[in-house]
Amino acid sequence: MDYFDKAKQVKYESKTRIQGVVVKQLVMHCDESGGLMEMLRADDPFFNKFGQAYVSITYPGVVKAWHYHKKQTDYMVVVKGQSKIVLYDAREDSPTKGIVNEFFLGEDNHIMVSIPPGVLHGQKPYGTEPSYLINFPSEPFNIKDPDEYRLDPFDESIPYDWELKQG
Repeated sequence: MDYFDKAKQVKYESKTRIQGVVVKQLVMHCDESGGLMEMLRADDPFFNKFGQAYVSITYPGVVKAWHYHKKQTDYMVVVKGQSKIVLYDAREDSPTKGIVNEFFLGEDNHIMVSIPPGVLHGQKPYGTEPSYLINFPSEPFNIKDPDEYRLDPFDESIPYDWELKQG
C-alpha cells in the first residue's frame, strides 16, 4: 500500500504550512525606467542548489497537476498573469502528511514558493490571461531517468477540488 491509498482518510487543513515549504515575499522595485524584481538568490537560506530554469505557460481553465519529485526542490514564481499553486503533502514520514496548501501567485501577489521533494503540486491560472510561471528546480531534467511522477489532476485520493470557489 502506498501513501495515496490512505489520502482520503486525512482531514483537509489549509491553515498549517506543509513542512519544508517556504514562501518568500518578492519586491518589485519600480522607477520611471521600469521595474526589477529579484526572485531567487544563492544566499537565500532555503536555497540548496541550481539545476535549471524554465518558463511554463498555462492557459485559463487548464489544470496542470498532480506531480511530484523524489529528489528535486522546485522554486516557483508567476511573473505574468495569476495562478493558484496547490500543494498536497503525501509523504509518509511528514508531520504535515495530508495537509493541503493553496498559494496565489502573480502580478497581484509577488511571492516565490519553494516545494520540497515528495510534495505533490499543481497549478491553475485564474483570471482571463495565461499564467507565466518560472521554475528554478534544483535538478536538471534527465530525459533518461526523469524525476517526475504524475497523478490525474482530479484523483479522488487527494482531498482537493480544482473548481472555482465563488464568494
